Amino acid sequence: MTSQERAERTTAADELCQSAYAGAGGPDVGVALVAVGGYGRGELAPYSDLDVVLVHDEGVEVGDLAEKVWYPLWDAKVKLDHSVRSLSEMLSAAEADPRVALGLLDVRHLAGDTALTLRLRSTMLNDWRQKARQQLPALRELTQQRHRLLGEVAHESIPDLKEMEGGLRDGVVMKGIVATWLVDVPHVDLERSRQGLLDVRDVVQGLAGRATDRIAPEWWGDIAEHFGLDSRLEAQRYVRQLGRRVTHLSRLSWRRVDDALLRGSRERRPQLTSVAQGVAVSRGEIVLDGVVEPADDPVLLLRAAAEAAVRGLVLSPASAGRLARTSKPLPNPWPDEARHQFVRLLASGRGLLHVWETLEETGALGQFLPEWEEIRLLPHATTVHQYTVDRHSIETAVEASGLIRRVGRPDVLLVTALLHDIGKSCVGDHSIAGAPVARAAVARMGFDSDAVALIELLVRYHLLLATLATTRDPSDPATIEQLLSVITTTEALDLLTELTEADALATGPKAWTTWRASLIRELAANARQRLDTGEPVRPEPQHLKVPRAVEKKGDISFSVEQTEDGARLTVMAKDRVGLMADVAAVLALQRVGVRACRLWSQGDIGVSQWELADESVQASILHTRFEALLDGRLDADARLRPSDAAAHLAPAVVVRPGAATDATVLEFRAADRPGTVYVVAKALAALGITVRSAHLSTLGPQAVDVFYLQEPGAGALSRERAQAAVDAVRAVLAGE
Repeated sequence: MTSQERAERTTAADELCQSAYAGAGGPDVGVALVAVGGYGRGELAPYSDLDVVLVHDEGVEVGDLAEKVWYPLWDAKVKLDHSVRSLSEMLSAAEADPRVALGLLDVRHLAGDTALTLRLRSTMLNDWRQKARQQLPALRELTQQRHRLLGEVAHESIPDLKEMEGGLRDGVVMKGIVATWLVDVPHVDLERSRQGLLDVRDVVQGLAGRATDRIAPEWWGDIAEHFGLDSRLEAQRYVRQLGRRVTHLSRLSWRRVDDALLRGSRERRPQLTSVAQGVAVSRGEIVLDGVVEPADDPVLLLRAAAEAAVRGLVLSPASAGRLARTSKPLPNPWPDEARHQFVRLLASGRGLLHVWETLEETGALGQFLPEWEEIRLLPHATTVHQYTVDRHSIETAVEASGLIRRVGRPDVLLVTALLHDIGKSCVGDHSIAGAPVARAAVARMGFDSDAVALIELLVRYHLLLATLATTRDPSDPATIEQLLSVITTTEALDLLTELTEADALATGPKAWTTWRASLIRELAANARQRLDTGEPVRPEPQHLKVPRAVEKKGDISFSVEQTEDGARLTVMAKDRVGLMADVAAVLALQRVGVRACRLWSQGDIGVSQWELADESVQASILHTRFEALLDGRLDADARLRPSDAAAHLAPAVVVRPGAATDATVLEFRAADRPGTVYVVAKALAALGITVRSAHLSTLGPQAVDVFYLQEPGAGALSRERAQAAVDAVRAVLAGE
């Protein structure tokens, strides 16, 4: 329906332009009005501009003809992107910028001299083909810059249907590549995906009531309804699949361009170079050699995929498609070679990405991993993840491939990295749901019983190390014992440690900071020491040199040292209940993000160290603000009062029994806002409760914070005192 509407919009626009040209007295010779870009292709969206050029022969005076043509169109409320150019100027602009050249490849005659338009179009095409070897590298660089800047339609939370990788712009680029005659692109697949994206854009602009290519989150339900899909999730999968397909074709096209440019004009006939049984290389692609029949060799698909990934070559879509249709199914369990080739594929690093993409797009993946379909194109629930679940899993395997020398079972690490989120489509805890799915898959692959049990364990608990390290004190024996209650061997601990790093690296830049990495490594090291020696870890108390002004005069000291991705603030002052709350207030007023803090006493001096997300913190400014707070010149309560929205989000506050050896662990979840640490610390200080340490994290709009509480003389709180702390914290978080 929408393709017909686009045709109707184009016809109406053509009639307007032709009428305007005729009304302006436009000549039939020497001047032509032409459509370029999306208008030239007849792909007008509801709110598209009309890209038009008044082109003329050399020596032909246009005079005021252009204004006479434009004004009737403006009067008709048409949005114009217009210009006046001679034929030679058009060619010069195209030579200077490949993006201009692409737009002119779609020149379409509207009015005036038909012969001039034909001459322009044929000259442009000939020039594009003759200069393709010079133009394509520049076009590729521009395309890659755009991809790096904007991301990919298949993965971004707010997809841009035009400019992102896998969007409409890439479709235009591929049409330009095809026009060079250097390489071919699967035309039917490309056009089907392009038309699908155009249909979605038409719906999006109808919903927005303006020109836009971005899909706002609230529109997914309307898109689902328009296309007859069952849910918002299915709408996302539909659109992201279109983008994924265009991305796949684009990457394939550019790989073929690279090969064509490298070969030049020397190779006229494809050469086959055998690289493995049944597998050969031809023009930079892994293909079947024609000697081995797919029906006779069930491992051929995995062998071809592994060779392509390890060598950094394209897995020929035609060969992969044929293998998907005709390969003999793998036996259950797999033979040793199949498992070996599968691990080779996963260990190939970045080469895995494009090969896996081809396996997905050709349907070949279902031949050996049918479980994958459940997470394919599945969006993550949080914006921390930069990819869909399936792509995140592949990225985790890629990251794990760089860590395999740190573990005794590289194959287990790689397969677990691939399958760690395989339960994400299930309701409830995906780790629990995914463990039996992973177990069944690796048992079918023929892994030994120890490896099967280990993979199931790691999938079940793949979040445990990161969760404990970032929400508990990693040096507390209780934290270590909680980890070792399920991870009972050094082999499993090593694998979980590297899996945690790979998972975080694949999630996004916010998931693997230097601070988070240090916590995870600290807890893993403490757990390993416990496993190696059998003795509980007893952290040595810190002892810092106290500045003379603090010790003798009762002043307060602020000192800041830079870390790799933030800063560490050390505060020293005469110890008192409420000191933490005052420092937290100053940091909140400065809008400084706090990751964690640890507090202890050195005699009568209270020491606190704060891990901060802000690298630009200045100790002198914090000191000045602190003094203003103590003098009453700064009212923290007034400035950090909860918003109405935050007050209406009911906080969850609980005590975690047994989570610490010498403290009471209080955990709360509430709306993330500046001042949360301050109001909680102040409420606890009012009860005469001290804080040993605080561990802070954010999940989307929600703060998830853990405080280790003690009585002033040290020691955990009684049940009554713990309940009083819960009630007080809940009250301040609710804005009461």
